[in-house]
Amino acid sequence: MTSQRTQLIFGIIGRSGAGKTHLISRLLPAFCHLGLRVSTIKHTHHGVDMDKPGKDTFVHRQNGATEVMLATPERWVLQHECNTLPTISDLLQRMEPVDLVLVEGFHATMPTCMEVWRPTIGKTPLFPQTPGVVAVASDNSNIPNIPNNLTVLDLNDTMAIAAYIRAHAYAFKLPN
Repeated sequence: MTSQRTQLIFGIIGRSGAGKTHLISRLLPAFCHLGLRVSTIKHTHHGVDMDKPGKDTFVHRQNGATEVMLATPERWVLQHECNTLPTISDLLQRMEPVDLVLVEGFHATMPTCMEVWRPTIGKTPLFPQTPGVVAVASDNSNIPNIPNNLTVLDLNDTMAIAAYIRAHAYAFKLPN
């Protein structure tokens, strides 16, 4: 009998400019200091291309390769061509198991996430219409219309946020 793999995940969501990437860049060393192996998934609405026209991998993709892997002594990168946005499950299945995967974005499908919200950017929060939000990290403790069931954390307290994430990470079950 094969056991089903689970992967602990936690989402970091928020409007553009709220500080999601900055928070993750502070959390990664904190988790590593605690001895955890952490990976990240970043969702963007904008098309990106790590390739350059004329490079071998670009030519491979241009001529029909579904996947192109580039390997160097320092790292490898797998580019996969697709017509639709992959699901969290699709992406996690391709990743090596680690202690925790932080997911930036995918707010509509994340089962458990924290919103980074700063009123100074002038954008409304996502938590009122996003069911997976369990906490809000902000640089302002006066958050309008916040439900009692959401935890509010100081955006500048990296260790408190890390502890919260460790305690509330979601055990995502991956298909066999």
